[in-house]
Amino acid sequence: MKKVIIFIVSLLLFFLPYLIKVDYTFYNSLTLPFFTPPNIFFIVCWSIVYISLCISITMILSDYTYKTVPKSYLRILLINYFFNVLFRFVFFTLKSTFLGFIFSLGTFITCLILYEKTTKIKEQAVKFLNPYVLLSLFGTVLSFCIYVINL
Repeated sequence: MKKVIIFIVSLLLFFLPYLIKVDYTFYNSLTLPFFTPPNIFFIVCWSIVYISLCISITMILSDYTYKTVPKSYLRILLINYFFNVLFRFVFFTLKSTFLGFIFSLGTFITCLILYEKTTKIKEQAVKFLNPYVLLSLFGTVLSFCIYVINL
């Protein structure tokens, strides 16, 4: 039961920002690089990534009580969550391609650190982070290109 609760709560936290409507007119007005995938790509891929990420989180957190969870893991998980969730706000609401790139880069860097921390804690849980690392790298490259093209 503990695993189910951890999984559902963590999944809700990652999908929560998607309940906030964003105006895509800004995004649609941008010049996009040739390798920009269709919008459905992001919906499908981020859904898969969040499910995989939450499986990894569940595998880690279910082995500990709140007081015994490695603090360095929790810190980087929260920092990663901060960058990941606030990307939508800074890019779509503040309409800042530069901040979008910065938050994408922050997501990618903290994702790599999360990967490293997870490897040290539970080797089996790290494989579920592979899609996250790859998609956050792609998102960072895409964000950088959007920023540069639209200067």
